[in-house]
Amino acid sequence: MKIAVVEYQSSVQVGIVEESQVFLLPQDISSSIEAIIHKGDRFVENILERKSTYESVSLSQVRLKAPLQNPEKIIGIGLNYKDHCREQNVPVPEYPLVFAKFSSSIIGNGDAICWNTELTRQVDFEVELGVIIGKKARNVSTQEALEYVFGYTIINDVSARDLQFRDRQWVRAKSLDTFCPMGPWIVTADEIPDPQALHLSTELNGVKMQNSSTAEMVFSVAELISFLSQAFTLQPGDIIATGTPDGVGVFRKPPVFLQNGDSLRMEIEKIGVLENTCKIIR
Repeated sequence: MKIAVVEYQSSVQVGIVEESQVFLLPQDISSSIEAIIHKGDRFVENILERKSTYESVSLSQVRLKAPLQNPEKIIGIGLNYKDHCREQNVPVPEYPLVFAKFSSSIIGNGDAICWNTELTRQVDFEVELGVIIGKKARNVSTQEALEYVFGYTIINDVSARDLQFRDRQWVRAKSLDTFCPMGPWIVTADEIPDPQALHLSTELNGVKMQNSSTAEMVFSVAELISFLSQAFTLQPGDIIATGTPDGVGVFRKPPVFLQNGDSLRMEIEKIGVLENTCKIIR
């Protein structure tokens, strides 16, 4: 199932996306995907069973918004692709490198990534598989970890590289407003039984910049969930941004940073396409 948050006729609703159609859930069923996740698997099954009773509109008639608006945690993972380590000429990490992004950085498909050049002039792109936790997870084993996944989405872990290297930690550089594009929807875990076999790519103004596979991950989705859950409780609706492959702008020769008016197109197999433009606000 593809589940999205859409704006239709000035109303924001949850919808089930099937090909070019969206089945709109009535507000009295649920007003957010977060609420659906918290209500559990049986509630999701009931939604699907009642789908034929919902209003159906064309996908072209709605505006897609970020599928999650205010998760408790957005957990980022650094250096989690072997090819990304190779492009930097650094060893693969022995343990996952964990950082945080603030939920105030979230925007949706079609929204503009914005920044102030007085703050940063080195804005970079990172296509990432986003993992949405479906139920409370603490001290989870690797073998059972995927049972805790609600679904998957695309995340652009936008990064202000000058701030990142100057601060010598990553939170500020990766949490500026609009620096977490997400979407276009969530694909439930049953449609992606193996998250380690997905092609992912980035195009900047129509030019392919990143082109890899989640098979390149140093730590798998299951390993990340298990590792994180040993340290702190993962809650329903939490997001794990699982790292990016090679091809980011900062390590190109010469470096390529985002500019005003740029267009980004990120695609992950079995999920879809996330598109955003870039806008310098000062």
